[in-house]
Amino acid sequence: MYLSCPILFAAFKRWPHVRRTCTLFGLAINTVAVIAASFATHVSHLILTQGVLYAIGGVMIYCPTILFLDEWFVRRKGLAFGMMWAGTGVSGVVLPFIMSALLTQFGFRTTLRVYSIVLVVLALPLLYFIRPRLPLAQTSMQRRLDFSFLRTSIFWIPQAANVAEGLGYFIPNIYLPTYAKSQGMTGTEGTMMLALVNMGGVFGAIWIGALTDRMHVSSVMAICSLGAALAVFVFWGLAVSLPMLCLFSLLYGLTAGGFTANYTGIVQRVKEQDTAADTGMIFGFLAAGRGIGALSSGPLSEALLHLQAWKGEAKLGYGTGYGLLIVFTGITAAAGGTSFIARRIGWE
Repeated sequence: MYLSCPILFAAFKRWPHVRRTCTLFGLAINTVAVIAASFATHVSHLILTQGVLYAIGGVMIYCPTILFLDEWFVRRKGLAFGMMWAGTGVSGVVLPFIMSALLTQFGFRTTLRVYSIVLVVLALPLLYFIRPRLPLAQTSMQRRLDFSFLRTSIFWIPQAANVAEGLGYFIPNIYLPTYAKSQGMTGTEGTMMLALVNMGGVFGAIWIGALTDRMHVSSVMAICSLGAALAVFVFWGLAVSLPMLCLFSLLYGLTAGGFTANYTGIVQRVKEQDTAADTGMIFGFLAAGRGIGALSSGPLSEALLHLQAWKGEAKLGYGTGYGLLIVFTGITAAAGGTSFIARRIGWE
């Protein structure tokens, strides 16, 4: 999904009249993907449907929404985008418990079919409100795409921080339930960890987005990256009990969970230096950078966990076999704030 963003943003720049129609096709593809997944009999079927097909549908809705929202807001654009990204956290608070209950009661086939119906009923009416502010005649001028911003440090320094942060961002979401289980906690408590991360992400996206309207984006990136790193090293690293893991989950969501809300600030900084740069293309390359981190984090985290470093030697969370994973997550979280240092020493 992330890696295809530059392609779709470029297509929408060339054919802006298809943006609204694309959201309908995206919802249709998502629905088909979920229904098809309910008939899966092999892991490869799930990869194709829920992995590839669902991502294609999702990005067809995501990209036009970004472009339309950018047209509607100017002064508090960061807050507006933060509230939009907070919506993903809201669903992440509720869905894990609902899906877990449905899976236990009815199995995955019925659960996915019910979800496909709910998806259409809830999302279809909302697509009506995803529309441009500017008339199409003012937004359909055929101009050559400008990629000159890709030659500037003002883009690549925060992009490097974005990729680095993405390398470790998804690790708690992947491993918190199994980590909780390794410490003798129940599956429901593991699900609760994910819900708390998403709950923190709701507020995190809003306050980080609001900060980008008031502060330099590199300072905001440093604040949320430092907070996430401290949450990982202190609260996950020392956590072997439910209260500490709950506190970590909430704090991590509050800081790392809203990192993408910095994108509006990065876009603004790039466009201040290069007025010809297209908002969609900047967003697209930022999303692709996060996608690189997301794809790489799976194999990297699996390799680190396989080493079982410091197990039985270190104390608390660091000695559970997840120690290297915790350290890696903390380092990548801290790396998300390196653009602040770069600006201070004059590299940006």
